[in-house]
Amino acid sequence: MAMTDTAPRSVSLKRTPAWRALAAHRRTWNARHLRNEFFADPQRSVHFSLEACNLLLDYSKNLVTAKTMSLLCQLARERSLAERIKALLDGKRVNASEKRAALHTALRAGSSAPREVRKTLAAMRTFSDALKARKIFGASGRPVSDVVSLGIGGSALGPALAVAACAPDAESPRVHFVTTPGEPLTRLLATLDPATTLFIVQSKSFTTQETLLNSQAAREWQKASGNSILFAAVTANVRAAQAFAIPAERIFPMWDWVGGRYSLWSAVGLPAMIAMGADRFDELLAGAAAMDAHFAAEPPERNMPVILGMVGLWHANFFNMDARAVIPYEPGLELLPVWLQQLEMESLGKHVTWRGKPLRTDSGTIVFGSPGLEAQHAYFQMLHQGTHSVPVDFVACCLPQTGDSKTQEFILANCFAQSSLLMRGTSAAEIESELATANTAPHDASRLAAHQTLPGNRPSNTLLLPVLDPRSLGALLALYEHRTFVQSAILDINAFDQWGVVRGKTLADSLQTALSDGTSPLSDPASAGLIQHFNTLKRKNR
Repeated sequence: MAMTDTAPRSVSLKRTPAWRALAAHRRTWNARHLRNEFFADPQRSVHFSLEACNLLLDYSKNLVTAKTMSLLCQLARERSLAERIKALLDGKRVNASEKRAALHTALRAGSSAPREVRKTLAAMRTFSDALKARKIFGASGRPVSDVVSLGIGGSALGPALAVAACAPDAESPRVHFVTTPGEPLTRLLATLDPATTLFIVQSKSFTTQETLLNSQAAREWQKASGNSILFAAVTANVRAAQAFAIPAERIFPMWDWVGGRYSLWSAVGLPAMIAMGADRFDELLAGAAAMDAHFAAEPPERNMPVILGMVGLWHANFFNMDARAVIPYEPGLELLPVWLQQLEMESLGKHVTWRGKPLRTDSGTIVFGSPGLEAQHAYFQMLHQGTHSVPVDFVACCLPQTGDSKTQEFILANCFAQSSLLMRGTSAAEIESELATANTAPHDASRLAAHQTLPGNRPSNTLLLPVLDPRSLGALLALYEHRTFVQSAILDINAFDQWGVVRGKTLADSLQTALSDGTSPLSDPASAGLIQHFNTLKRKNR
């Protein structure tokens, strides 16, 4: 894992020939409609689809033509995307502001992974196998029945998603996730036995305040019941974990080249391995590694992460579409939009380039989403008829996990219907014809048509997995990781730091002191009134 510095190109993005050609090409879409594109080319869905790692990407319902895709691929070449991908995978310092590599792909490289990674995975397997075999015991001599992961952000979202997708009913032991301090932990502990509950503290620095508060509360809960504490840790700060009385053999390492939002593949994935079993966790890694190989080897025209990233940039920067919905039509993927929010919005939420120059383009989009059948009854009305055009990623599986094919067909029918309707819309003439067939008076039909018309021409991707299993999930998550990197590379921004997050934590620490001792923070007049109000109520309720 040699780490040498790499610097992006300094040429202004908007001055590249491909960007200028795309700006001119964009004007041709003023007179286009996706419905007509499909009429003109009935094979459009074939021409604008791609398979990789057993995933199907149908991007035919986007505002693209063959010329659009050619220009986007030209832009990728002009921005030296292939070289940037190689720099990422070769372990160069792509995180320039922190002078770090971002080698999350090394975590899933199998026998080619660094020795320290293979050693950690082996230790995780030994620990996980022992838990599942009921060979790790609490103070009472009974085997561990429950594992509680204490982490937040990247130390929780990935493993929680993997468990929900691939081991939702796992037992022996049961796996739980608690992220925020206070009531969520209290409610969970009320259902558990302190003598048979093991806690995993997930904090790279072992200083994350939310996680430490929960860890201290969990430790006191076990002590109060007369039990010795039963803890493990995933951290880069081994000394702090040992000071917390966690034995060395139950401390699993992280490294500075693993960012939190890319850490599922590391020891942070231990709760997922415990829930799904070590062999299935290996399948998760293998699926991601397969997508890594595809990303490294294929040219832009046949590279799934590149296509997703470039089409996303096209919509955001040339059509001013500054939001994107990710809608999973599969039980088990409910947490996918939340995981993606952190991945994309933390990675792309930047206002300067690598060199600290102001960004002259949109950096990323606002990501939101929820399970498809629920979303249809909530905000899809806005997607279909609102004044904002919001691109959508539909994610679904062809085969059910449970064998209930009828339910799966119902789910897929809804998924395909929504993407089709967003694309084609319904015209006033169609609505009036339908109303006339229903014997609606002509003047009423004309009036009602205005309310029932759908504009269509709203872009979407459809991603189909064969079935929701660890290998497919690994490929899907790696696909979105690389999509994010593609956009950061084209825009010349650092996808691997998060100084806004760091600054917010620092300010919170200083304000907590003011809340605790009743003082007014001189350096933060914006919060002084709120703190004064809180302190007044606190004094009244003593």
